[in-house]
Amino acid sequence: YRFFGEPVVEACVENGASCIDISGEPQFLEGMYLKYNEKAAEKGVYVVGSCGFDSIPADMGVLYTRDKLKGTLTAVESFLSVKSGPEGLGVHDGTWKSAVYGLADEDNLKKLRRQIGYAPVPVVGAKLKKRGFLFYSPEFKEYCITFMGSDGSVVKRTQRYLHTELQHTPVQYGAYVTLGGLGSVIKLMFMGMLFLLLVKFNFGRKLLTKYPKFFSGGYFSKEGPTQKQMDGTSFTMTFFGEGYSEGQDPQKGKPNVKICTEVKGPEPGYIATPIAMVQAGLSLLEDAASLPKRGGVYSPGAAFSKTKLIDRLNKRGVEFSVISKPEV
Repeated sequence: YRFFGEPVVEACVENGASCIDISGEPQFLEGMYLKYNEKAAEKGVYVVGSCGFDSIPADMGVLYTRDKLKGTLTAVESFLSVKSGPEGLGVHDGTWKSAVYGLADEDNLKKLRRQIGYAPVPVVGAKLKKRGFLFYSPEFKEYCITFMGSDGSVVKRTQRYLHTELQHTPVQYGAYVTLGGLGSVIKLMFMGMLFLLLVKFNFGRKLLTKYPKFFSGGYFSKEGPTQKQMDGTSFTMTFFGEGYSEGQDPQKGKPNVKICTEVKGPEPGYIATPIAMVQAGLSLLEDAASLPKRGGVYSPGAAFSKTKLIDRLNKRGVEFSVISKPEV
């Protein structure tokens, strides 16, 4: 999307067509907001990015958790677990390239955000504790790391929109992914350090993009996953939410209600992503009365918070459910 996405957005906006994409690149997503939000509003069209695995499960999962809590949700952490079959995991190198160019261009993303001039999202309730990059989770009995995809930035955009435009209580969010045992951690740290070293240099980036299989330990390839790999792979995203019971002021005292929800589905990149994209498209067409009143460039949660998107996904195999509602 960084190199080829904008002409599609521009053509759609100029010609009065709504547009969705499956980009997981914050720089592209937020760049399109800066350049086309006003034009899209004038034309009355909706440009909704990240309508694939990045970031519909995370963004809609936070909203689902909020709607299922009796009270006010103030903070959520999500943990992504991807399980593979005997054939292992496979991902196409397009995703790998997005990561390479995204990390290499991080400074420009910061400049872009300064240009947009985002209003700060207020912290309501107890401040969500920031975890280290790597930590052990007693809930999963696995090591976890911060999720490096676009989920965090997409959810933040949604929460900012819902707070400023609809006066909803903003939800703090942390996104993580489970890794497994110590062996997985050592492998990832070795590959990660090599990746971060090479990505800083033009020569290193050429190496990374030319030999994705070698530098990713076999996960990313120019061929992408086999059918057997896709058939044997699934994901679960678990959300741990906390907040304040009905009638309690979220600005006072500690959170006193918790909730655990889950979004699960088939292989994320090539099966769950098209399901999410097609259902987002149907929501644009068929739930038009429930979309934001004016057109513009939106995150999925901002565009679809009042639509039937979650119901549609549930019927197609990307399932949202409540695991528990423990009172503290």
